[in-house]
Amino acid sequence: MSSEFRVRSDSIIGEKSFNFAVRIINLHKYLCKKYDRTLAKQLLRSGTSIGANTQEAISAQSTSDFVSKLSIALKEARETYYWLRLLKATNYLTETESQTILNECNEIISILVSIIKTTKSNNDAK
Repeated sequence: MSSEFRVRSDSIIGEKSFNFAVRIINLHKYLCKKYDRTLAKQLLRSGTSIGANTQEAISAQSTSDFVSKLSIALKEARETYYWLRLLKATNYLTETESQTILNECNEIISILVSIIKTTKSNNDAK
């Protein structure tokens, strides 16, 4: 697999997904202290999985493996976005509490979609 398709550990998506996971862990702690742990656990699982799958993509054995790992990260990001919207809609989070983390999650989704599309396009051009 060409190195041009790999996500470096210091890449924008690598850093953003790691920092996002830190925010998710802190949000999980907050929710567990204040509310029911069920939704917090779902959010923790999906929100931290984004970065884990992005990191796995760094060691992908092929372009298809790379795309597969990032596609899993994308699915987890979309699930996380759902949980965050649900927490906002049910008043577990206020508008202010949820706005920046929802925006951050949406930005991660956009970056992942872009990387996947570009990688597939470049691979098809070969």
